[in-house]
Amino acid sequence: MAGLLVTVDPKHPVPIYVQLEQGIRASIATGKLPAGAQLPTVRQLAVELRLNANTVARVYGELERAGVVETRRGVGTFVAAAQPALPRRGRETELRALAARWAAEAAARGFSPDDVVREMSKFKDTRGG
Repeated sequence: MAGLLVTVDPKHPVPIYVQLEQGIRASIATGKLPAGAQLPTVRQLAVELRLNANTVARVYGELERAGVVETRRGVGTFVAAAQPALPRRGRETELRALAARWAAEAAARGFSPDDVVREMSKFKDTRGG
């Protein structure tokens, strides 16, 4: 995860561990962290993001239980080859949460909902969707 593929904002109302988990999931979903990629150690990521190592360990544990990453004892934590699919209801809930977070972040930076929709439609066009 060199180059800070994940960022957290201690001033953001979303808890740090949620930001970290969502950031890692987003990096995997967008291919920044492909299947088989090794994540930094708990300590490395904690230092890089200036977080408590227990917070990082908690997120890694939750991601492992969800089947998103796998830990190989003595080797490290890796992006799982097959990512679990969310059930339809879970996908809708997750998408709603993402949209709400993006809208809040955009509004905090002075962008309108129309600005966000315009940019998202461009992103869709570049992803072949």
